[in-house]
Amino acid sequence: MSVTEPQTGSTVTTAIPARLDRLPWSRWHWTVVIGLGTVWILDGLEVTVVGNIAGRLSEEGSGLPITSAQVTGIAAALYVAGACAGALFFGRLTDLFGRKKLFMVTLAVYLGATALTSISFHSWWFFAFRFLTGFGIGGEYAAINSAIDELIPSHYRGRVDLIINGSFWLGAIGGSLLSIVALDTDLFAINVGWRLTFALGVVLGLVILLVRRNVPESPRWLLIHGREEEAERLVSSVEEQVAEEHEEHTGRRELPRPAGEITIRRRESIGFGTIARTVFSQYRRRAVLGFSLFIGQAFLYNAITFGFGAILTTFFDVSTSDTGYYFAVIAAGNFLGPLLLGKLFDTVGRRVMISSTYLLSGLLLFGTAWLFDRGSLSATTLTACWCVVLFFASAGASSAYLTVSEVFPMETRAMAIAFFYAIGTAAGGISGPLLFAKLTESGVVADTVLAFQIGAALMCAAGLVAAALAIRAERRSLEDIARPLTATVALR
Repeated sequence: MSVTEPQTGSTVTTAIPARLDRLPWSRWHWTVVIGLGTVWILDGLEVTVVGNIAGRLSEEGSGLPITSAQVTGIAAALYVAGACAGALFFGRLTDLFGRKKLFMVTLAVYLGATALTSISFHSWWFFAFRFLTGFGIGGEYAAINSAIDELIPSHYRGRVDLIINGSFWLGAIGGSLLSIVALDTDLFAINVGWRLTFALGVVLGLVILLVRRNVPESPRWLLIHGREEEAERLVSSVEEQVAEEHEEHTGRRELPRPAGEITIRRRESIGFGTIARTVFSQYRRRAVLGFSLFIGQAFLYNAITFGFGAILTTFFDVSTSDTGYYFAVIAAGNFLGPLLLGKLFDTVGRRVMISSTYLLSGLLLFGTAWLFDRGSLSATTLTACWCVVLFFASAGASSAYLTVSEVFPMETRAMAIAFFYAIGTAAGGISGPLLFAKLTESGVVADTVLAFQIGAALMCAAGLVAAALAIRAERRSLEDIARPLTATVALR
């Protein structure tokens, strides 16, 4: 590596991105996955618990003067609004101050807000700290997706990103089963059990915080911000660890050769105007793709899964204490989608897999809406239909985060994730819960069918956009997919 004077405007030629991409999978990569990816489990726990305890919170003696519709409508919308605001606020800070600082701060915000939610004594308190919990989680999306994609080798990036984002549903399974226990009045008082579910989220978050301390800063971020010597030391240390493990498994210590070098110009920060012009002018087609994917998946998930428990209790007379069993089943389908299909995003390719998962889930949802309208479904068969729909939808939804993380220059990465998440989720995730809560609360079958059809249409539309505009990013370096704004010489 050759380095000029370490000052703003100076250049550095380096193979650090290529050195990271050519590494074989190792224990070090597992540390990154566990330290960063497990927070999605907490997000799944949060969202699912609130949906499942909505009925209990509205019961007399719960300790909160709140209705079920307020929990699945207002509280859900505030949580999503907080996530949008947090994504934008922390996304910008992530690009400015680094991935590691921010993924520690955002987790701390989540922990504090969740702890204070557990001691809610009035509806306004509950609403306020649902917003702040979302604020922390939204910041996590930008900081963590940036770090993951910059640390994981290109050959594994697609499947790892999808599985990590899909791990949300492991939390959903845990939240569903936890709510069954917490809502059992033989075990806990009516005003105690729901509080314990939030308290458990705090305990899990503290464990993740301890593990996360071992995850390093992104060498790519260090490099672009003029800290090339620190980046070099970090990558050399990682290579040493991986080489030792490689030797244990293969008997050969030598790692594959890096594919090339890149020359960049040192720059402490990139202005917001430059970021906006880059994303919406230079990469306009990719911006349309990002919006389409996020709006489609956000409406489907935030509108419909927030109200799944309400559908079961309203149309099928399922007890509020039993809804967790049903949700655990569809959550399992959601996790299995990215787990089983993830590898295909790296082999078959992004365009085919993104478009097909969106289209299939949309068409299957139309079929579910038709059966529901005919009265052909029971609580069990509706759950089975949802399990199949979300098997494909979950892989597609996870690929939305992967896409916007990959297809824009590194200097804009966290902000791009934050922006598309915020705008897409605001469109489908704030209006969705409010609309869907109103539709399901009416108890009219046609109203719920309409909500299903809107979600299905948006997923299909996003699938068609992906078929036309998706980028062939599989197994390619991030710098090859979108050249850094600070690059003076591309990978060679």
